[in-house]
Amino acid sequence: MLKGLIGKKIGMTQIFNGVGEAIPITLIEAGPCYVTQVRSVENDGYSAVQLGFGESNPRRLTGGQLGHLKRNDLPPLRFLREFQAKNPGVEEGDQITVEVFENGDHVDVVGRSKGRGFAGAVKRYGFAGGPKTHGQSDRHRAVGSIGATSGTARVFPGKRMPGHMGNQRVTAQNLEVVLVDAERNLIGVRGAIPGPKGSLVVVKETRKQ
Repeated sequence: MLKGLIGKKIGMTQIFNGVGEAIPITLIEAGPCYVTQVRSVENDGYSAVQLGFGESNPRRLTGGQLGHLKRNDLPPLRFLREFQAKNPGVEEGDQITVEVFENGDHVDVVGRSKGRGFAGAVKRYGFAGGPKTHGQSDRHRAVGSIGATSGTARVFPGKRMPGHMGNQRVTAQNLEVVLVDAERNLIGVRGAIPGPKGSLVVVKETRKQ
């Protein structure tokens, strides 16, 4: 059975185990997801399952997207994601819920980190900045020297400098599932996951067993 879901980050809380230890968890509203397409090696060159999540207004979807979903009489789903699976064990039109996971399973959670906009090197990379005294009026958070002049006569690619920070695809690996609530479509994983509250995340079986 395919172990993968699309969901929405709810936020963080804590639960207590039998010994009384507080466990920080992140709640994810995962599914129900619909199998919108099953890709095979014969037809597509690779094996994967496409899932859909989040019913939306049909006006927010294009004609091609609506036609793709109507093949299996599915509702207008806003988000589509693919999961690689050699033997998925599902068919188009099937519904997948949080019941595919159990307490103790380990998962990878993929999301987009919080966007910080244009950030300086102190915030982006943790630079120490320049001295605050001895006439340094405006060099407190400056980068400093970025390379030699005559020797290299250029700045090497990859130099850590101010620029766009955040809003990148990030995977939190090997997180333990500690809560599964089938009635409310909730999964609780131990630890933090990327992205702000309400952001889209993908939960799948971990690659590092």
